Amino acid sequence: MSTLRVALVQVATGADLDANLALVAEQTARAAEAGARLVVFPEATMRGFGLPLRPVAEPLDGPWASGVREVAARHGVVVVVGMFTPSADGRVVNTLLVTGPGVEASYDKIHLYDAFGFAESATVAPGDAPVVVEVDGVGVGLATCYDVRFPDLFTTLADRGAQVVCLPASWGAGPGKVDQWQVLVRARALDSTTYVLAAGQAEPGAAGLDLTGRAAAPTGVGHSLAVAPDGTVLAQTGDAPDLLVLDLDLDAVERVRAVLPVLANRRRDLA
Repeated sequence: MSTLRVALVQVATGADLDANLALVAEQTARAAEAGARLVVFPEATMRGFGLPLRPVAEPLDGPWASGVREVAARHGVVVVVGMFTPSADGRVVNTLLVTGPGVEASYDKIHLYDAFGFAESATVAPGDAPVVVEVDGVGVGLATCYDVRFPDLFTTLADRGAQVVCLPASWGAGPGKVDQWQVLVRARALDSTTYVLAAGQAEPGAAGLDLTGRAAAPTGVGHSLAVAPDGTVLAQTGDAPDLLVLDLDLDAVERVRAVLPVLANRRRDLA
């Protein structure tokens, strides 16, 4: 059986970039010690939403990203982490940095969270390119938070070779939102017949984080989860900071696709 050991890190991040980088270092060390090869952090790990983003945005060779790169190299693992890079129009880009042995890539969030009274596009510029990387020979697709509401991105990632999709998030709180999150993550796994690794920001209160001035922002609800290609929830957290480590049976992707060939059965002529 071919397997990939992965870790989902649920943390709550604030304003201090150094403190947030220290969280990345601490949790990556824990995940690596447990044998993980791929470590997935939430969206906005660099700095949480509801705080100024433009002053901290930096290119992928800047000091914060370089710090993550050093952490990944030190522990010999691939890290996926949410950060912010500059946009030419004065906004920022909501970027996932993917770095580690043999892997150096990034993904810019395509679908911006202009919903439930929040306008991410006011300060964030969208990306336009789906991204799939290889980790230990395994196709790993990338998506961010609100992307989970758009099935076509996930089927596109599967078409491009993804067996696993990493989904960092900072999910907005509200009535029914945790249920929506869980349903959507499971649905996208079924749509794409991939593993979906959904790593969310912890609920700030459960993490002891001060939300003064940030209450209207999507600061996270926790409930990270790993879902199999058949929609089965393999592991999940509550709302507090946590770490999930699990082995993915990669042969299961082909087994599920053999009995549930939704990718092959799609009517592309109707798009």
